Amino acid sequence: MLLLLPVLFSCTNPTGIKEIITGADSVAINYFKGDGTADTVVNMAMLKDKSQINKLAGYVEAAKAEQYKCGYDGSIHIFKRDVVLQDINFSFNDVQCMHFSFLLKNQLYSTKLSAEALQFIKSVNKK
Repeated sequence: MLLLLPVLFSCTNPTGIKEIITGADSVAINYFKGDGTADTVVNMAMLKDKSQINKLAGYVEAAKAEQYKCGYDGSIHIFKRDVVLQDINFSFNDVQCMHFSFLLKNQLYSTKLSAEALQFIKSVNKK
């Protein structure tokens, strides 16, 4: 039984991104063209409501995912006092490749983008 504990905890070990996001005063979400390339931003949503920012933090601090190489459908920029604290990319248009990706303390992380996270990201995208 004791041998299983390190395995269980290693799967749910937090990245630390949640604290960065919850400390933000605003979040900008860019939505790309939707074909996996980051060359065209077609819409942008700005979050300033703390409950929305905290929800997003919970979605990004999810179980670790594979380091997919499938392009991105958008980016998230975390701000505090008009300074970018963190950048996060996300992919949701391919069900085999739904994830968040970010560099934190010189380490690349990829976390699962759940169905709830997908619904949230789509709901704040008011075209």
